[in-house]
Amino acid sequence: MTAALPGFAGRTYLFEVDNGAAFRNAYSADGRRLRWEGLGESAGQWEDVSLHVAEVAPLVYFVSWTEKSGITVSHVMDLNALTVKVFWTWEGEGGRVGELHTGTLTPA
Repeated sequence: MTAALPGFAGRTYLFEVDNGAAFRNAYSADGRRLRWEGLGESAGQWEDVSLHVAEVAPLVYFVSWTEKSGITVSHVMDLNALTVKVFWTWEGEGGRVGELHTGTLTPA
């Protein structure tokens, strides 16, 4: 038995975060990879990352990855409401720092 593809597989979204950050997130056809591209202040930044994915409710996904810089990102993507809860962490002065944000998804 094969697992169903996640609902975001093969799709691209504009992801706008409550702190003003914006990204173009393009997911691979199998839903196992993401190419994110920074927009606005983050323009020119991008990375292709491997994803860890679990469906936690119909069309609601926990998605996590680690970037080359050491930043970790975890999303709870609700494709029903086109919203995201995101938690990212990075190495800061005195140890690991984390931030929790909300955002919206717009199909691109």
